Amino acid sequence: MDITPQGNHEYVVRTGGVESRITVTPDVLNEVSATEADEPALVEASLAWLLERQPAADLPPLIDLDDIAAAYEDYVPDMEQKLTAS
Repeated sequence: MDITPQGNHEYVVRTGGVESRITVTPDVLNEVSATEADEPALVEASLAWLLERQPAADLPPLIDLDDIAAAYEDYVPDMEQKLTAS
């Protein structure tokens, strides 16, 4: 897994030969009780969380963590737990 910050709360992640762009917003940071300093850890944990649920080849090219939080009710509590455990 390779994560490259792009600035403006965007990250390019490469895993399994697939590249996706992940966007982190202040809303999702608030939801998971994180700060901007936690963004890289949140992106890494989020990508690992997604890969537990689907193969890398099925990851979309654009991933907005707000959309993930809205679509999966277990995402926010899982991210809170992962971020406080690290």
